[in-house]
Amino acid sequence: MLDPVIDFFRRVFAAIGQGIGVLVSWIVWPFAAFWAWLGGRGWMVKIPVFAILIALVIGYGYLLYITQFWRSDDPAYATRLDYSEVTVSAGETRQDGTCQPSAMVEVTADLIDRNVNQDTWVPSNPLHKAGFFFVLDWNDTPFLDNKAAFQLGTNQAIRRTAVELVDRLGRVRGTDSINMNLQMAREAANYREDAWYLTFSPPFLQPSTSARLRDARQNLLAFNRELASCDARFDARADNLLQFLDRVTADIGSTSEILQRRMEAASFFGFDARADDRFWFTYGQLYAYHGILTAARSDFREVFEQRNLEGLWQRVDEQLVSALQVRPPFIANGSASSLVKSHLESIGFDLLRVRSNLVEMRDVLDR
Repeated sequence: MLDPVIDFFRRVFAAIGQGIGVLVSWIVWPFAAFWAWLGGRGWMVKIPVFAILIALVIGYGYLLYITQFWRSDDPAYATRLDYSEVTVSAGETRQDGTCQPSAMVEVTADLIDRNVNQDTWVPSNPLHKAGFFFVLDWNDTPFLDNKAAFQLGTNQAIRRTAVELVDRLGRVRGTDSINMNLQMAREAANYREDAWYLTFSPPFLQPSTSARLRDARQNLLAFNRELASCDARFDARADNLLQFLDRVTADIGSTSEILQRRMEAASFFGFDARADDRFWFTYGQLYAYHGILTAARSDFREVFEQRNLEGLWQRVDEQLVSALQVRPPFIANGSASSLVKSHLESIGFDLLRVRSNLVEMRDVLDR
């Protein structure tokens, strides 16, 4: 009685096994054909080919290493920033006759240091730019693109802060000349994010993104030294803080729109190869802004006290801490009817909570 059922399952499993065999043969065939072709060639051909293969193995091994081992993503770094001993706003004269350096400049320089000195800048790696065996962009895969997305999100906040430092914070009411260290820092921070030392266009050599970001860091630190010696300005007024918060809310508002568009592509099973880089870009942006906003509270110390912004800031700080505690090993993008959680929806909700409180803080400043 059970023989037909047993025969059915045998045929099913035989068909599955045959299908797997065909798939494996299709995967192995190009390598087997290449090996057969190489076997009939002389050493003048074999040596360069083997050298290229060894270089690719080492290159992909290094890419795997730098993308899987992170040293620049400590989610609690901002909570350890201690400005309790700072008694005046940035640029104000201290009791010893020197001026107070900018915490925002210090944290921005520290974020650059984390990306390119303490860690390796992934987006410039040639094999990362080439994609999966030169066929598929890493962003279209669920692996090896998370760290790059995190670093790009962090760099987005760095760029925005560098622009605001030049345009408003590093001079008084826009009537002063632009500080050259801040100007050079902005130019370096806004350099191409995927530049390597070699390029296909003349002169075939160029500064890498890592090198330009290191230049930006040095310029920021040089500005802080000028500020400490009272040779530079930092305009810690309420309207400048309002303007900075406007720029931050617009920046993260743009990111929320990107998340929304990605969530529209959600599936019932939650698998989405592009969801992970969207998530980690947002995470990196919140990570950087947590430190920068903590520093802004110190730089605009008098404004925070006069406008009673401490309560609102405490809520923003708690929301950022909460958002940065979510670090799933796999990013899912489940639809509304799915049992699979959408991590994009989770971090998007945290993003909008932070944004709404920043808008409220901005409205208090505007009264």
